[in-house]
Amino acid sequence: MNIKTRVALTLGALLLGGCSVMGAHHGAAGHGGNRATASHGLVALKSPHSPAETMNRLEVEVKKRNLAVVSRIDHAAAAQRIGQALRPTELLVFGNPQAGTPLMLCAQLTGIDLPMKALVWADEAGQTWLGYNDPQWLIHRHGARDCPPAEQVGKALAAIAAATVAK
Repeated sequence: MNIKTRVALTLGALLLGGCSVMGAHHGAAGHGGNRATASHGLVALKSPHSPAETMNRLEVEVKKRNLAVVSRIDHAAAAQRIGQALRPTELLVFGNPQAGTPLMLCAQLTGIDLPMKALVWADEAGQTWLGYNDPQWLIHRHGARDCPPAEQVGKALAAIAAATVAK
C-alpha cells in the first residue's frame, strides 16, 4: 500500500469516527422517530394537529411574541410544481435582533443559522412533527461553549413549540 492510500484511509477513518462521536454526543432520535429529543441539534415534538394546522398555530405563536415572520416556505407545494410528491413539509423562518444578536456575539458564525427556523412535517405514518434547532447546539456548532443567551432563546423556542402542539 502506498503512502497516499494510507493517508486517505487514515483521514477517512478519522472523519467517520468524528461523525459517530457527534451522533452519540447529540442524541440519535428526532428525525421522524418516536421520541421528542434532539438529533444533531434538532428538537422534534409530536403534534396532535394536522401539518397545516400545526404550521398555522406556530405562526400565531411566533407573532404573539412579537417575532417577525421572515418567510413561510411550503416544500411540498414546490415539489408539486416540478411534478414530484412530497409529504407535507413546511418551514417557518422567524426571529428578531434582540434574540439573534446576543447569539452572534457569543459566536458570530451562528449568523448562518439565523433567523431561527421551524419545520413542520408529516412522517411516513402520517404523524405530524414540529422541529427546530436547539440554540445551544448552534452555539456549540460554531465554537462557543458558554452562551447564556442561547439558553434563554432555547426556553423561548420550547415555549413556542409547546404552545403550538398543545391540544
